[in-house]
Amino acid sequence: MSKASWVGRSMRGAAAAGALAVILAGQAGAGTLDTVKQRGTLACGVSEGLGGFSDKDAQGNWTGFDVDFCRALAAAVLGDPQKVSFTPLSASQRFDALKAAKVDLLSRNSTWTLGREAELGLAFAGITYHDGQGFLARRSLGVDGALALDKAKICVEAGTTSQLNLADFFRANSMSYDEKAFPNAADAFAAFQSGQCDVLSRDQSALYAERLRLTKPADAIVLPDVISKEPLSPVVRNDDFAWFNVVKWVHYALVNAEELGISKANVDEALTSQKPDVRRFTGAEGGFGKALGLDPDWAVRAVKATGSYAEIYERNLGVGSKLGIPRGLNQLWTMGGVLYAPPMR
Repeated sequence: MSKASWVGRSMRGAAAAGALAVILAGQAGAGTLDTVKQRGTLACGVSEGLGGFSDKDAQGNWTGFDVDFCRALAAAVLGDPQKVSFTPLSASQRFDALKAAKVDLLSRNSTWTLGREAELGLAFAGITYHDGQGFLARRSLGVDGALALDKAKICVEAGTTSQLNLADFFRANSMSYDEKAFPNAADAFAAFQSGQCDVLSRDQSALYAERLRLTKPADAIVLPDVISKEPLSPVVRNDDFAWFNVVKWVHYALVNAEELGISKANVDEALTSQKPDVRRFTGAEGGFGKALGLDPDWAVRAVKATGSYAEIYERNLGVGSKLGIPRGLNQLWTMGGVLYAPPMR
């Protein structure tokens, strides 16, 4: 091969490599936010059906606390809360589906843990619900607390923090139990319903919903004991900080809206407010929408779609809903709870 031919081939190879690098750089730079905008739909992973959080009716309409968060996010990003596709995922499927980019985020009663962030390459975008694991027990068992569950048959979903917490609780209290582990929440509930176990254990919020699904809800009681911390949070992949920021700040905007007294009913009035913190919320000043890659009124659009955090909570979970769960820890920090959002400034 002549020197000229070798140089020419080398130059062509370098050019091809450079072109490939540009293509790959473009793909890497697209980011989830740009992908969602180009697609025109937000892909949201939810539970397979949990009353109050994410549930689908006979007409195929999704409702619930986690569903409303996705609608608020779609409104902030795309300007339309209906531009969401919901993918029901089991506990064993959820994180793999997210890592494989089959969904843009998870909004499905997932507990924030060190292991899930450090080992699975995930990022939890802020606690939307402070929960804890509890027990749903048959009244016929005659117990009034978790410490009376020695030797009980307990149904639990495999591959969850609930299964791990259950083992920790019984070992710490020198008790034994007969574990009945099932691959998904539906099977665990069905086993409890059919009498294969005396107790069902999972997040306490979920137990309120499961109790209502029983043929005779009065035959079971949610015990008062909470045996773990279960901070529930939307989840994204950890390789896209810009998207993580968008998801995180939509949640914080809903909390700040409640604190500022901004609701679905009066959000239009907020647009004319002269209060600095309200003006920053509406996008009248501050330029935070642009910093996030969103329109100036992104937070207003989220509240118009679903209401503030308080409205989302009360509609789906609160004392006026079917579940009737008091706000408790999920009350604002100014009202005795631990719900707290960084300022929008």
